Amino acid sequence: MTLTGTSPATAAAPAPHTVNVTFAGTVALDDCSGSLVRLPTSKDQDPALILTNGHCLETGMPAAGQVILNQPSRRSFDLLDSSGNSLATLRASKVVYATMTDTDITLYQLGTSYASIRQRYGISPLTVSPDHPAQGAGIEVVSGYWQTTYSCQVDGFVYRLEEGAWTWKDAVRYTPECQTIGGTSGSPVIDTSTGLLVAVNNTGNENGEYCTENNPCEVDPSGNVTIHQGTNYAEETYGIPACFAPGNRLDLTLPGCTLPRQ
Repeated sequence: MTLTGTSPATAAAPAPHTVNVTFAGTVALDDCSGSLVRLPTSKDQDPALILTNGHCLETGMPAAGQVILNQPSRRSFDLLDSSGNSLATLRASKVVYATMTDTDITLYQLGTSYASIRQRYGISPLTVSPDHPAQGAGIEVVSGYWQTTYSCQVDGFVYRLEEGAWTWKDAVRYTPECQTIGGTSGSPVIDTSTGLLVAVNNTGNENGEYCTENNPCEVDPSGNVTIHQGTNYAEETYGIPACFAPGNRLDLTLPGCTLPRQ
């Protein structure tokens, strides 16, 4: 339908749909943030997964080149409701996967299913998008540790982000509004047009140093190094779904899986 007096050629484009992002499904760790997540193919009866950073692993930061698989864990997580209140304590049964090589992720498996969590607490998981995030997309970084959200956009992508001994590929750079701080590590980065999880918050250049811990530097394909003091970053997560078989079972040999192997 065309409104009276407005031609189709000059009608204003509809505003992009914006999802109401809340704390529901986020978790607080003892020193980091995280989220209850599902993959696009996950089923209600599957064992639930928690996503945070590799550098938030309770046994210490993985070394460059190190991949940790199926490590026993009893780590606890405070599950939050939409307002950021703690609903329950969830507990891991194992670390499914952790690395700080190419990316910065830890995936925990819980001893309970998505269906059980939804039935007991009314909380559904966030869904990990299988698609690369888009430049200019509106995003929310949701920290369960601080019960704080940060709103900004995807400013662009970094060919290589280097920090200390670690190198991360194709990292997300935020626009300046996302001034994330310590404790926000592992926070889900939500695309506000879809509600899908597209990255995991992980670092920022605090002091203007070059490539030191807490001071990542950007490296382009030609090897040129630049720094942006006060700029913060996240690691993309679209590669995770391709590495999981039915039943939320990690299989790094699956076609299309590009996560680092041991």
